[in-house]
Amino acid sequence: MLKQKRWYDYLWIVSVVYLILGFFNILFAWFGLLCFMIPLLISIINGNKAYCNKYCGRGQLFELLGGRFGLSRKAAPPKFLRSKWFRYGFLTFFMTMFILMLYTTYLVFGGMSLKEVVTLLWVFKLPWHWAGVPGVTPWVAQFAFGFYSVMLTSTVLGLITMMLFKPRSWCVYCPMGTMTQGICQIKHRKDDLDGRKSKANC
Repeated sequence: MLKQKRWYDYLWIVSVVYLILGFFNILFAWFGLLCFMIPLLISIINGNKAYCNKYCGRGQLFELLGGRFGLSRKAAPPKFLRSKWFRYGFLTFFMTMFILMLYTTYLVFGGMSLKEVVTLLWVFKLPWHWAGVPGVTPWVAQFAFGFYSVMLTSTVLGLITMMLFKPRSWCVYCPMGTMTQGICQIKHRKDDLDGRKSKANC
């Protein structure tokens, strides 16, 4: 019996559309902030990883490409990808690059010239001038170029690990997944502590 599709099963389309729109108009990159804020809010409010399990369009895209279209070797990812030191190390590196991106935006806000490039894998600088928007405040465009770089880089990393290992191997070390997992663990410890305190006061 086929599983009935729900609306959130089609969120992979949003991920594809996002990358396409950013290719032609870099300002659409700002919408990527939703992929940062929504998972954090869900984990803070509900104490679970519902976003990763249900609503992550990128994970769905990897599942579609690697599963239905057979672009994945479907091999188990190496143990180091699942290790705490690698996941939190990658999160630290990822956030460092994100902070540097914000710093570049700040410099453009202060008068530095706009860099109309997308940096892929934090190394390769790709000219992206056709996607610029003339007349837009430079720092707004600079943030968009930087954020699109982050989203494109993470997508490429996800595609690579999808092809080498299981379709959603990116989810094993995704920075957002690591952060939401950490938030859920902290929230559950706090709830357990509060529960023990309540029982002690009864």
